[in-house]
Amino acid sequence: MKNEHKALKQKYFEDVIPALKTEFEIKNPMAVPKVSKVVVNMGTGERLRDKASRTKLIEDVAAITGQMPKVQAARVSIAGFGIRAGMPVGLSVTLRRDRMYHFLDRLISVVLPRLRDFKGISKSSFDHAGNYNLGLSEHTVFPEIDLAKVDRPHGIQITIVTSTKDKKQAERLLDLMGVPFVKE
Repeated sequence: MKNEHKALKQKYFEDVIPALKTEFEIKNPMAVPKVSKVVVNMGTGERLRDKASRTKLIEDVAAITGQMPKVQAARVSIAGFGIRAGMPVGLSVTLRRDRMYHFLDRLISVVLPRLRDFKGISKSSFDHAGNYNLGLSEHTVFPEIDLAKVDRPHGIQITIVTSTKDKKQAERLLDLMGVPFVKE
C-alpha cells in the first residue's frame, strides 16, 4: 500500500502547491491549502445491534478505507426513532497522511466514475470552513465490496477537511487535485 497512493500525493507536492502559490500569491509555503483529513461515516441505525450485521458492516467500511472504523453511539435518546443514548448508530473512520491520499486517489479515479449518470460533483457542497461534504447513496460503488455478500446497501458520507477557511481556495485545491466537479 505504500506506493499505490504516490500519484496523488506526488501530484499535490509537484503540481498543486506551485499552482496555488502563484494563483493566490502565497509567500509562506506552510500557508498553502492542503487536505488535512478525510472523515468517512456510515449511518447504520438498528443494523449494528445484530452481531452478524455489525461484523459485516465493520468489515465493509474497513475494506473501503483501509482502517478499522469506530462504532459511534447515540448521544441523546430519541423516542420517535426508538433510539436510546449510548446505542450504536453508525461507523466512523478518520483518515490522515498516506491512507488519506490513497483513499482520495481511489475515490477520484475509480469510485466517482463508476456512479450511474455521473456528470461531476456539485461545487455547492462546501461548508463555511472550506470543507467538502459528499454523500453516496450506496457503499457498494467501492470496488472492494463484494455485491454477492451485501444484503442491503448503506449510504456513506465523506468529508474532505481542508486547512483553509476560504471556499475559493478549497475549491481550487480540490479541482487541481483532480476532483471531478460539474462543468458549468
